[in-house]
Amino acid sequence: MQLKTQTRPKVLSVLVMENRIDAATAIQFKERMRDVTRDGPARVVLDLARVQFLDSSGLGAIVAVKKMLGPDRTLELSGLTPTVEKVFR
Repeated sequence: MQLKTQTRPKVLSVLVMENRIDAATAIQFKERMRDVTRDGPARVVLDLARVQFLDSSGLGAIVAVKKMLGPDRTLELSGLTPTVEKVFR
């Protein structure tokens, strides 16, 4: 799972470089997110602009990342494609 990160003052941006987060990649996604967010700012922006497919396993992985960040950190989503946005609805 490839993620591209950029740290700015008070914000960590994470761009998912894959076109799918599904059952085959969800665990790897969670592990990579744990690695890149371990010691970062309180605000994390997850850019899903390149993700064209997200299934329930991928949704569960994103929820797990939110929980992993804890109550003092926020996870914001950006760049949702219509297909991915529909899964969140």
